[in-house]
Amino acid sequence: MRKVLIVVESDGREMTDSPIIRRIVSAIEMAIAEDATQATSVQVVSVNDLTSKDEGVGLKSWDPHTCSQSQEIIYCPLTLCVPENLVLPFEGVIKACRDVPGLRQQLAQHIQVAAGDGCYWLPVVLTVKGPLYGEVITLAEEFNSKKLPDNLLLCDLTYDQPLHLSDALRQKLYEMAHDLLQFLSAPPATYLVQFGLEKSEICFDRLWPFPTAPALASIGVQRPDLFTCHWYCLTAKPILDLTIIPVA
Repeated sequence: MRKVLIVVESDGREMTDSPIIRRIVSAIEMAIAEDATQATSVQVVSVNDLTSKDEGVGLKSWDPHTCSQSQEIIYCPLTLCVPENLVLPFEGVIKACRDVPGLRQQLAQHIQVAAGDGCYWLPVVLTVKGPLYGEVITLAEEFNSKKLPDNLLLCDLTYDQPLHLSDALRQKLYEMAHDLLQFLSAPPATYLVQFGLEKSEICFDRLWPFPTAPALASIGVQRPDLFTCHWYCLTAKPILDLTIIPVA
């Protein structure tokens, strides 16, 4: 049986009190539950659980090279605060995403991308066969003037998808996202590229290596939604296309 560890912030109170975290965890759990290909158990753990105790669920003493197939463990972090001593297939990209100023500087140097604050998100579903680009997500109109927090998991905002952009802007975004993920040697997952937009100019803000709060806008709007896409990426299931569900 597979075991999925959904890893959230260290503060247990934040984990239980944040409505956004509850909705995100619920969306991941639903995606897992709808995948009937293999029996799977799910446990939500905090980063503290991963570093302070060993309860036989594959925490700090778990070694992926010695874990038997009957005890397969899949990590699903929903936080950038993952301990560096934890062996994960995506620890490198999580560390890079955590250092926002450093990542901005690296991209400016290596792929000549302008940096700045932004409130738009390009979903990139990076499958084993390559990237699929979703429709851009933006803040709902009533939150347009609100300053975004650094941690999108702890602020109850509302997001909309899709934001329609010109083909020229789309191509610029896709090129930036492709170069960014290639530069980071990013593994399969659902990513949100946060960016700013001023007329026809794009600036890179930061990268989220998992579906954070803006991805909630995809539920009931995009098929498959971004949480299902993330689960499929983590388990190497094929995703053929991302489509916006027609409005009746």
